[in-house]
Amino acid sequence: QVQLVESGGGLVQPGGSLRLSCAASGRNFSLYVMGWYRQAPGKQRERVASITSGGSTNYADSVKGRFTISRDNAKNTFYLQMNSLKPEDTAVYYCRLGRVAYEYWGQGTQVTVSS
Repeated sequence: QVQLVESGGGLVQPGGSLRLSCAASGRNFSLYVMGWYRQAPGKQRERVASITSGGSTNYADSVKGRFTISRDNAKNTFYLQMNSLKPEDTAVYYCRLGRVAYEYWGQGTQVTVSS
C-alpha cells in the first residue's frame, strides 16, 4: 500500500525556520516528480516547490530564495527547508508524488508563522 507521511510542521515566529519531510513507502518513487503544495484559508491551493527525478527544481515566486526542496531517493523521502518564514506562509502544506497517470498525496501538515 502506498503511503506518504508528512512531518515537521508547527508554530514558528516570523524569520524562523522549519523543515518539512515527506516519507513515502510502498514503491520506488525515484522516477516521480516530488512537490510541495500549500493552501491557506480563502486562497487556492498553490504549488510551492517541485523537484524532478533529474534534480530540476521550480519554486513559486513568493518563496524563491527562502525555501529549498530536496530529495533522497534511497530513502524515498523529500524535504522542504523553509527559512525566513513570514506570516503569509501560514497554510496547510501537502506533499505530492506524481507521474503520468499516477499521483499520491500526503495528509497535510499545518505551518503557522506568528509572533
